[in-house]
Amino acid sequence: MTHLPVSPAAVADVAAAVGTDPLTLADLLRVASDPGFDRWQDQIRRTGGCSDPIHLSGQTVTRDRRTGDVLYSYSTAAEPGGRLRIACGNRRASRCPSCAWTYAGDTYHLIRAGITGDERRDIPVTVRSHPRVFATLTAPSFGPVHNRPSSGRCRCGVAHAETDAMLGTALNPERYDYAGAVLWNNFAGQLWQRFTIYLRREIAARSGLSQRALADCCRVSFGKVAEFQKRGAVHFHMVVRLDGPDGPETAPPSWASVALLDDAIRAAAGRVAVNVPASGDFAARSLRWGTQIDVQPIGGLGHEDLTEAAVASYVAKYATKAAETTGTSDRRIGELAEVEKLHLPGHTRRLIEACWALDAVYPDRLLARWSHMLGFRGHFSTKSRAYSTTLGALRQVRADYRADQERRERGLPDPDDSPEGSTLVLAHWTYAGHGHTPGESWLAATIASGIRTNRESAREALADLNDDFEGER
Repeated sequence: MTHLPVSPAAVADVAAAVGTDPLTLADLLRVASDPGFDRWQDQIRRTGGCSDPIHLSGQTVTRDRRTGDVLYSYSTAAEPGGRLRIACGNRRASRCPSCAWTYAGDTYHLIRAGITGDERRDIPVTVRSHPRVFATLTAPSFGPVHNRPSSGRCRCGVAHAETDAMLGTALNPERYDYAGAVLWNNFAGQLWQRFTIYLRREIAARSGLSQRALADCCRVSFGKVAEFQKRGAVHFHMVVRLDGPDGPETAPPSWASVALLDDAIRAAAGRVAVNVPASGDFAARSLRWGTQIDVQPIGGLGHEDLTEAAVASYVAKYATKAAETTGTSDRRIGELAEVEKLHLPGHTRRLIEACWALDAVYPDRLLARWSHMLGFRGHFSTKSRAYSTTLGALRQVRADYRADQERRERGLPDPDDSPEGSTLVLAHWTYAGHGHTPGESWLAATIASGIRTNRESAREALADLNDDFEGER
């Protein structure tokens, strides 16, 4: 029996869409007419429409430990191509939009739980009464760039459109400090680390306490994400919260306030400096945060637009992006000669070339290795221990839910109702490749789009239901 993923009319649309690539269309029809197509679709749906799934081959057997009876067995021998496909889990939207969407969702729940509380994740709702701010720390200027000022016209005399490719690029490339820009990105992790240290010191100073005494009555919790600006400089968005000494379960001291936190953040950012020694032809530098520091209370009087959900959504959006927003590659560059083949914007290419030039001068900084990230080698999202739940915990909840579903479908005993160690699982898996053929890739993208549309519709319906409920209260 021939299987078609879409109606004849839709197939015609597909043909028009891929008409310039007959190989893709031929492969798509091959996949759709394969006897194992239905099972292949099932696998791809389970990955969420992953763009680059991992292929595994192998088997698993579940036995009753006491009798040795086989309770369940599975082998990839009967699967399409003899393989099981699982999601790649890549957080980058440029690599896998489907897995990145899942990652962004997890980040959203992690950040929001630290703002609103979530009893399911052991974060009390009382954190809503704790001082909380949304702050942004930026890089300093490395030279004037094309922008969209409030006056309407850039220094170059042009009123740039929001999508203009010139935005963020140097007005005078010959005078722009490309070396300083990539060194700043490279040391941004140390700047952040020192900021968190100075922030606690500034809070202690404003409360009239020593740092040791501060730890006995107040804890600073945060969740942050990095974002690349158009000019290729990384900056950090963060949620900062003041708790009691034992974290979100305890109330902060009476002197803790949003105003104190705002003042401490600005003072701490102003104190931070990382000194880079002179080497070769490059002079010594003192790297600091930029003067544009933004601190806003979350919710509250006069700040209704900066809602808890808006902050969590904003942070989650940038958790799946990296330096490719500047036009650079999302993969490592093995040698400088590859840069010419990438057809990069001129500004981005100069930043990458600066990384390679500095790599020989500061070999311990691994600038060439991280040139595709314009020198940045830190984590894109981090949090303090007590801020909220963890991404691992959120993934485990999802994995446990799926495992429970499969257990019921297979008729296996419930671990909670069975003696400890009543079953034995024997498994053997081998890596068998990754990715899709061209036709599979098109179909997977269609599946991912359908899954996302359905989930977003369900979320909107739930939000409307909650609004109606709140309106009736």
